[in-house]
Amino acid sequence: MALLIEPNRVAMGHPDATPFGSYLMGDTGIHLLKFWCSPSEEIASQLASLIQYNMNHPTRELMWGSPGTLLAALFMHERTNKPQWAQLFRDTARILWSQLEWSAADACHYWTQDMYGQRSSYLDAVHGFVATASPLIQGRHLLEAGEWDSWSRCIENTVRRTAEWEDRLVNWRARLSTARGSPKLMQYCHGAPGFVICLADFPDRSVDDLLIAGAEATWVAGPLRKGSNLCHGTGGNGYAFLKLYKRTGEAKWLERARAFAMHGIAQTEAAQATYGQLRYSLWTGDPGFAIYLWDCVRAADRFPTMDIFFA
Repeated sequence: MALLIEPNRVAMGHPDATPFGSYLMGDTGIHLLKFWCSPSEEIASQLASLIQYNMNHPTRELMWGSPGTLLAALFMHERTNKPQWAQLFRDTARILWSQLEWSAADACHYWTQDMYGQRSSYLDAVHGFVATASPLIQGRHLLEAGEWDSWSRCIENTVRRTAEWEDRLVNWRARLSTARGSPKLMQYCHGAPGFVICLADFPDRSVDDLLIAGAEATWVAGPLRKGSNLCHGTGGNGYAFLKLYKRTGEAKWLERARAFAMHGIAQTEAAQATYGQLRYSLWTGDPGFAIYLWDCVRAADRFPTMDIFFA
């Protein structure tokens, strides 16, 4: 796996020797995989350095910035139970708290992302606010007393203030700066399915109305035409139903997840027939959809790399 570092850096436009801490695109995910297969203090030290270096990354989002390495710290703590990972988690969370901005127009907090040559105010489940909320919700037990209370109020307020209702359905725009009522996407990376998935482990019932309305909107919209993948496909949307099944115990959510799975199988087979091959990537290809199918079989809800890394 050491051989993965250099070609990945070249592919990502980061060929020099400076730290490349990105969780989903850089060295951190590869080092986590190395630690899983061959745990050592050397690899752990490299991971700790990457997490530390990435704390002030200007993207402030999951793929490249500190929210992704916040997840890495959480997964390493779950794997090792060593206090250094809890401290790295707390340190990262505190920096993210200090970087929150306030929108007077929407009366809520948000982050600005400096990414791809522009500044944005994403809300979504990859680059945006709710993607960062997810590891904070999962790792709330690592925070000091009182910190989670502040985060809880902040997260609930922002997702509620930015929700856009249509009768009993709800969806979210991709960016805070986008005008209300603008056309919205309905997929994991932008839209209600990602909000449901990222918020489904919220420890109290204060956001349940949003979760149910977002999942209902996902069902009414139907399977996506973009394929079966996790990021912007039928499988990713289907995880919203698995999350609601786990949270509520209501059978209809598992039935809906499995209905999406059947549609996604047909999409995968059609794409293979058209292109003569399957697609290899986890988030945008067929391995992620295969994991979704397995979770539908066993009625599980753990979204790969977001909810779980180590088996």
